Amino acid sequence: MVTIPVKSSSHPLASYIERLTAGEALLKDTPQNLIEVVGILKSYGVVLDAYSKNLIYIAENQFLVFFPFFKYFNGQVSWQKLLQHWWHNRINFEYAEYCMKAMFWHGGGGLDSYVDGAAFREVTAKVIQAKFSNNPLVLILNKAFPEFLPEQMRMMAYYSGLGQFWRIMADTFLSLSDLYDVGKITNIPEVVAHIKKNLVDNASQAIVYQVKIKGQTYDLIPKSAGLTFLADTAIPYVEAVFFRGTPFPGTISYNAQAYQIPYDQGMFAYGALYADPLPIGGAGIPPTLLMQDMRHFLPDYLHDIYKKSFRQEEDLLVQICETFQKSMFCVTTAAIQGLAPYPLTTTDLKEQKANRIYLEAWMNRFVKSRLEAVNQ
Repeated sequence: MVTIPVKSSSHPLASYIERLTAGEALLKDTPQNLIEVVGILKSYGVVLDAYSKNLIYIAENQFLVFFPFFKYFNGQVSWQKLLQHWWHNRINFEYAEYCMKAMFWHGGGGLDSYVDGAAFREVTAKVIQAKFSNNPLVLILNKAFPEFLPEQMRMMAYYSGLGQFWRIMADTFLSLSDLYDVGKITNIPEVVAHIKKNLVDNASQAIVYQVKIKGQTYDLIPKSAGLTFLADTAIPYVEAVFFRGTPFPGTISYNAQAYQIPYDQGMFAYGALYADPLPIGGAGIPPTLLMQDMRHFLPDYLHDIYKKSFRQEEDLLVQICETFQKSMFCVTTAAIQGLAPYPLTTTDLKEQKANRIYLEAWMNRFVKSRLEAVNQ
């Protein structure tokens, strides 16, 4: 869908364009917002650390396993962990898979192109042959359904890619919290600057993926493929998870005749920047799993704020979701700044015009988002 730029004076979100060009963030810089954003990102960093490790474990150890009953155990299976798993006293790794599948489905970036290419298919064929060399039944099934196992390996590549992306983001958010604790982060623009610096510093970090079978290593995504953190995982992640997402079961009809789901993936607006916090806690709402995970790692200063709210902890997950959306608009600000054609604070008129067109395209996507709500 082609976006037609509009004049900033008539754009409903023109004030945010001015805010960005003044070096500010999409989120207002207030002491309350600062505490909430840093606190929730600390909790999020802990959760992402766990998500990242599990996704990478699955990609490297559970590939081509038809019934991966213990994929969430990271290779450490015990009766105690099994009981905790059944009692849901654990990290909800299902949400990590939800994000991975959203990325896999929406595609975009070099990772999407590479896993559909000849090089990936060639090494995947070798992996399948090596994995099932003593299982003729599976090899026969592979000939009968030649796309089934390669598609599983494409998905494994996304497990690994998202895991590597979240590894960097977890470290970014945890280091942000450490700087805040020692007084080196004092406002929202500094939060954005920290995130942007980490995005830029790791932009060219290689995304690689290899597996071992019977002592032999297979490079499914070698370094020579040229896949990198920013272009091939970060940007597709923002598109798939922040903006598009997937319709939440129970809140919208999947009946094609009901026309409640857009016919074009590019029109999807179910991502983190659009999601209504109120359904959080309901069955079938994937972000509920993330909010439940983050509630266990809230720093005391943020938890105290929630306790003093009107409903105190009765709607804790909703409050966490609202704070999380604030933090994601800070991350989005960092992405906008990092991807801008020119520095947003430039005084050159030609560069300002190019930036204006660039920012208006972003604002067009934010019109129906939660941007106004988080700034009230």
